[in-house]
Amino acid sequence: MKTQKNLTHLFLLVTFSALPALAQQSLLQSGPMVGYGQMTEVLLWVQTTKPAAVQVRYWNVRAPDKKVLSRAVTTSAERAHTAHVLIDGLLPGQAFGYELLLNGRVIVRPYPLRFQTQPLWQWRMDPPDFTVAFGSCLYINETEWDRPGAPYGSDYEILTILASKHPDLMLWLGDNTYYREIDWNTVAGLRHRWTHTRATSELQPILGAAHNYAIWDDHDYASNDSDRSYRLKSESLETHKLFWANQTYGTSEIPGVFGRFEWGDAEFFLLDDRYHRSPNEAPNDENKTMFGKEQLKWLMDGLVSSTATFKIVANGNQILNPSTGGETFYNYRHEYKTLLQFIKEQKISGIVFLSGDRHLTELGVLKDTTFYPLYDYTSSSLTAGLSTYKDTDNPGVVPGTLVNDAHNFGILRFSGPRRDRVLTMECWDYTGKLRWTHVVKARELRTGR
Repeated sequence: MKTQKNLTHLFLLVTFSALPALAQQSLLQSGPMVGYGQMTEVLLWVQTTKPAAVQVRYWNVRAPDKKVLSRAVTTSAERAHTAHVLIDGLLPGQAFGYELLLNGRVIVRPYPLRFQTQPLWQWRMDPPDFTVAFGSCLYINETEWDRPGAPYGSDYEILTILASKHPDLMLWLGDNTYYREIDWNTVAGLRHRWTHTRATSELQPILGAAHNYAIWDDHDYASNDSDRSYRLKSESLETHKLFWANQTYGTSEIPGVFGRFEWGDAEFFLLDDRYHRSPNEAPNDENKTMFGKEQLKWLMDGLVSSTATFKIVANGNQILNPSTGGETFYNYRHEYKTLLQFIKEQKISGIVFLSGDRHLTELGVLKDTTFYPLYDYTSSSLTAGLSTYKDTDNPGVVPGTLVNDAHNFGILRFSGPRRDRVLTMECWDYTGKLRWTHVVKARELRTGR
């Protein structure tokens, strides 16, 4: 009996001593997520289940004993219990580990948490080698609100494979969640969908260790094929800002999720193909627009002023596909011609397009004897249903790059010395199989000026 009493006492002691830790763990809804990164600062994101004080303790991996505690940010229902924690005053070119604290207690995550600052390489050394992962169409099932029939989302393990590639950046190219009919007419519905998707367990490792940047397409903006007429578009934009951690969104005069940032010798132009978009069935004249005149001018100004070796233009819809069978930029003929003509007249070097949406992956190329080949790497889908499109739906597809039989994601590897930079494009499927590789040298993406 005495032994039994001792065991009971020990069980109660262990159980009650663990209760505070369990209570703190239950405060975490999702995250942490690493957002934008610059040479001296990084933005981190967390969502809690109820109001809580969020802090991050971080350390340079070269000096793990010297830990710094961030300022506290308190979450609230008004902001969907999300927190954006700014880590500033950092030095360039450093790697950091970090841990999350809620109400002063450490929340243990079963995977690596890390971020980095960009190196100060200009005028000093060759550009750094770095890796960018990207993808689109992340559907997470919620049976109660999904359409009847077979689940539309599957193969969530692709997110684990993605994280195992240890990319420096992750670009989310739209349809990063899928609003359901019950979601898109209320702010509460928009927030519920993001909260549900973001809490997916397989998603957490890539959020916690890569620098995540996001644009949107129709399903994470509103309903299918939605445009500027969506009545909650301002609320949708604010929801996007709550759940992502880009450095900028639009400009002071022009709302939207578009923005630009540099990493190494690449500059990324993130586009918004929904907020200012004309309806797909609008007359195909000079007034029909995917981006709006102001955003298109912003893009052209940015491209012509950029000195980056590679100029990566990311959009939800395909840019170069001349087929009119899907929601391609070509359906906005006047705007399409304006952008392509501008790029060629200004002889802007190093442009590569990225896109999603189509529930297939393919590398499209637009060849012109007077200009260098323009590539559009479409990557889709991560977990949503796969397409039945054929490679004949895009006359410019590079042979061997169509993938419509498996969930997949893309990788861009930037490497090489300053005068011989190389971009290696890869496609990986949910089993961890490399489906194809295409190599382009920077010197192949330029013309005389």
